[in-house]
Amino acid sequence: MMDPIEVATEEKRPWGAPNAPCAPCSLADVMSEQLAKQLDEESRSFLSCPDAAAAAATQPFVADDSDTSSDLMLAQMLQMEFDREFDTQLRREERKFNGDSKVSISFENYRKVHPYDDSDSSEDEVDWQDTRHDPYGPDKPVTTPRKGFTGKGKNITTKHDEDACGRKNTARMENFAPEVHIGDGIGMDLKLSNHVYNALKQHCYTEQRRSAKLHEKKEHSTAEQAVDPKTRLLMFKMVNAGILENINGCISTGKESVVFHADGGSLEDNPVPAECVLKVFKTTLNEFRNRDKYIKDDYRFKDRFSKLNPRKIIRMWAEKEMHNLSRMKKAGIPCPEVIILKKHILVMSFIGQDHVPAPKLKEVKLGTEDMMGAYYQVLNLMQQLYQECNLVHADLSEYNMLWHDGKVWLIDVSQSVEPTHPHGLEFLFRDCKNVSTFFQKAGVADVMNVYDLFNAVSGLQIKADNEADFIAQIESLEKMNEDHVQKHRKKTHTFEEGGGPPLPQDDD
Repeated sequence: MMDPIEVATEEKRPWGAPNAPCAPCSLADVMSEQLAKQLDEESRSFLSCPDAAAAAATQPFVADDSDTSSDLMLAQMLQMEFDREFDTQLRREERKFNGDSKVSISFENYRKVHPYDDSDSSEDEVDWQDTRHDPYGPDKPVTTPRKGFTGKGKNITTKHDEDACGRKNTARMENFAPEVHIGDGIGMDLKLSNHVYNALKQHCYTEQRRSAKLHEKKEHSTAEQAVDPKTRLLMFKMVNAGILENINGCISTGKESVVFHADGGSLEDNPVPAECVLKVFKTTLNEFRNRDKYIKDDYRFKDRFSKLNPRKIIRMWAEKEMHNLSRMKKAGIPCPEVIILKKHILVMSFIGQDHVPAPKLKEVKLGTEDMMGAYYQVLNLMQQLYQECNLVHADLSEYNMLWHDGKVWLIDVSQSVEPTHPHGLEFLFRDCKNVSTFFQKAGVADVMNVYDLFNAVSGLQIKADNEADFIAQIESLEKMNEDHVQKHRKKTHTFEEGGGPPLPQDDD
């Protein structure tokens, strides 16, 4: 039998009875789900017991066996304490960041503990349950105040109230286009006046219409390498019909058109050249506003020009180049051969070899003899074009002449007109000026000046001491020629032949 003094001493031990040494266990037993479930059940049973929970809350944290039997509960308590310390530091950072600014930024989304669960905050810290500045709190501004009488009829609030209308206008901003970033407005009593709201609304509608027009213009134009959906469809139809085997890619880009290289197929049992080009005229009208003079005064297209809308005029450009090339081909002038015309796409033979286009006269480097031979070729081509084809190139320069197989080839004749055009002789004078300037810079010795070259090509004998007098005589001839053409056009002109009356000769 034990001594009573020893029993009292044993009961007063603060750490309780010494624990028996724990038997070692394997890692598999520790990590097993069964052991985890067992620990979880023990923690739940501990928390369900009101006496144990009260004892755990009142007694100091000691390393007693009854308090530390559940490792899960201990980990949860430590995690909770860590989260509270993190939120305390977060509050300090928020106060430091905002300072005295009228617009504050909340770090609420970064809290570890929900504000309504954190009930152990100290008095010297911010109480997270204080909703005076909480945007979701009870003091959130009401969007629309109550209407009617307040204060025994002294104050009246109607739907026309300035504050009420301002809040309604702010709420209506949510119906604007998604591109308009309006924010949520939480925590701020925003009021937009009718003037500001109407101005913003009109601006949004204007931007929507502008965006729609830009999208429509992009879909129906050929600004991006002339391949809008309709143009692509025409190209695919040519490939499917066997006219072309395939379309390889873009080889040239200009102000009014884009040129693609393609492999030829067959056209109604007629062979198509092995290498072809597709000249696609751009359907955007910006490039043609200053080029109407080349077609609206051309008697071959004058009547049709006035009856067509601007977009169909682009097709007329392709048709005009086709007719001009046909005339030149009949006269034996080196130029591309027309294969087929589909709306604003003109298919022609390829000037070059093995997918490599012939260089422009501006780019090729020729010797003295070859350059002199090229000059005389150009002189003969201009005379042949004017006298046999009854055409003026109107844009002849080193950029529209190719060098291939030792010959000069003429391209880009969509703007070419007849000499009877109201400005035909002016265009011819400009072509002569470009040709003389280029070959003089190239070092050709026997280059004629622009006046002699003009007379040699046109067969006229205009004499003048300076350019101004020369152009004045040209304009006088053009006016006489225009009156003569208007008088005899129905008798002497046909669309197919394209013939014209001879130019009046100068009596001097």
